[in-house]
Amino acid sequence: MNVAELFARFKAHNPNPTTELKYGSVFQLLVAVILSAQATDVSVNQATKTLFKIAPTPEAMLQLGEDGLKTYIKTIGLFNSKARHILETCQILVSQFQSQVPQTREALESLPGVGRKTANVILNTAFGEPTLAVDTHIFRVAQRLGLAKGTTPLAIEKQLLQIIPREYQQDAHHWLILHGRYICKARRPLCAECFLADLCPSVLR
Repeated sequence: MNVAELFARFKAHNPNPTTELKYGSVFQLLVAVILSAQATDVSVNQATKTLFKIAPTPEAMLQLGEDGLKTYIKTIGLFNSKARHILETCQILVSQFQSQVPQTREALESLPGVGRKTANVILNTAFGEPTLAVDTHIFRVAQRLGLAKGTTPLAIEKQLLQIIPREYQQDAHHWLILHGRYICKARRPLCAECFLADLCPSVLR
């Protein structure tokens, strides 16, 4: 596998990839990512379009209260626990971080509802760190392309960061997710339309 060639193609195909979540601040991105667990970006964007107009800051979110927040996110899976986690996170942001989203992994992972994957998204998308948030798409695509093998997201993440050239690491997260979402789908991958088909061991077999 020519990893440099593969990611050069990703860059040529999509020079400036980014998340499909809609947000206006780092705080709003954090809320959107928390909401996106086991939910689609489309469903999250539909909910936050109104929510972020009403509650764009941690203080405003806290003023909504749990019941108020739930009215905006009830169409999203696991909304009860997500509402609780978001408000607990808002309280910590206000009391410990001057209402700002912290920029370290340790601090991010101390927030309710924020695990390694969510922290990686924030570090990458908001703060420009070359991290990889391994979701189901990246987990699948990385193994189909022969980039990594493993049974856990962390195993895949570590292997990818070892082999992806540094110049591509900042954007690799988004390229792999979008590829899995639109081309290398779980059930019916669109191999005939894939610009990586000639490099992919799953197609060649």
